Amino acid sequence: MTEVLADTRVPLTDPRVIRAVELIWREAELLDRKEYVAWNDLYAEDGHYIVPIDPDTEDFDNTLNMIYDDARMRGMRVTRMIEGYAIAAVDAARTVRTVSRFVPASVSDDQVVVRSAQVLVAYKRGRHDLWAGEVEHRIRLSAEGADGDRITRKVVRLVDSEGAPPAAGFLL
Repeated sequence: MTEVLADTRVPLTDPRVIRAVELIWREAELLDRKEYVAWNDLYAEDGHYIVPIDPDTEDFDNTLNMIYDDARMRGMRVTRMIEGYAIAAVDAARTVRTVSRFVPASVSDDQVVVRSAQVLVAYKRGRHDLWAGEVEHRIRLSAEGADGDRITRKVVRLVDSEGAPPAAGFLL
């Protein structure tokens, strides 16, 4: 597996990068539509969804995180979101995400790592909340094509992660 680093300026027009960006945009749309089961299906069985508190950590296993979900935890989170028993699900905010400023960090024939910026506006009870962060997606590319591509890791580093975040009845 030959890896190309961002320092070599992998073009955004690289077909592997395009596949990764399209998957990231699909993920954002599914979350805004509250299609949580379909969202979870975008993840590999060994995939992780992480929102760390420490903006500089890479050691997610040994530091405190707001979210550190493997497949089992993502599944439980999705169940809470769709069953309607959790207050966050009953009175969930409407959201709109903008994901942009894509930078390929590494590209190979079976994996793409892309950094991006995300701004999420949440509206609930007459109030808007703004969530912004740096996001890193690791996408496993499928030999069968884009429909088989899966997220193996998503890390959302909120710009205000060390402060007290407002309650979030949605996924970042």
